[in-house]
Amino acid sequence: MEPQLKHSVADGIATVVITNPAKRNAMTAGMWRALPGLLGQLAADPAVRALVLSGAGDTFCAGADISTLREPGDEQQSLAVRAEDALAAFPKPTLAAVRGFCVGGGSQLAAACDLRFAEEGARFGVTPAKLGIVYPASSTRRLAALVGPAAAKYLLFSGELIDSERALRTGLVDEVLAVGELDKRVAEFTRVLASRSLLTQAAAKEFADGRTDRDAHWADEARGSGDTAEGVAAFLERRPPRFTYGL
Repeated sequence: MEPQLKHSVADGIATVVITNPAKRNAMTAGMWRALPGLLGQLAADPAVRALVLSGAGDTFCAGADISTLREPGDEQQSLAVRAEDALAAFPKPTLAAVRGFCVGGGSQLAAACDLRFAEEGARFGVTPAKLGIVYPASSTRRLAALVGPAAAKYLLFSGELIDSERALRTGLVDEVLAVGELDKRVAEFTRVLASRSLLTQAAAKEFADGRTDRDAHWADEARGSGDTAEGVAAFLERRPPRFTYGL
């Protein structure tokens, strides 16, 4: 099967599947290049309320497919950083659904998502120390913000893989599901996300990610949106809200 990023949109949820099963879904140069454009397309689609990133079959992503990366080292790294940054900047909630290996570039992508749900038995690793690579500054800061400096140093200094339970304890993942339960839980949770106010989610995402230049923007958006009035009315009328921000 040709390495590719498969995608679909159903019931408000965009799903992007890293597909390179012959190499444990390692990302080729072409896949790294394609991801920002695909994310831009999905971000602009008003039908999309949240995005799930997963891997084909029984693994998430084993990193970069080194055999396809013919560019100089700096260019190899910049391809991954651009893709990671595009994922982090996606304006709607993102969730990585992880089973199997989530290593190297795979861990970069998972860390760039807002949330990470993992199946029992998943293995996580940040492995540049095994190759003598300086991990990108933005990726290092994102990892440290997610798990804390001490856990980030453990992962980066050693390159060791950790299991799903340790990943949960460190904050690298948000939920660990029994084998066979991941897809069901992800579908259930993303339905919840799609039912909530995108206004709330988009503003909260930027604030939580540390942006300090958009306070006035979101205050204006809130004043001009009908989501607050609709949320209050739905609560008082004991019915599900029909939020319209972003539609």
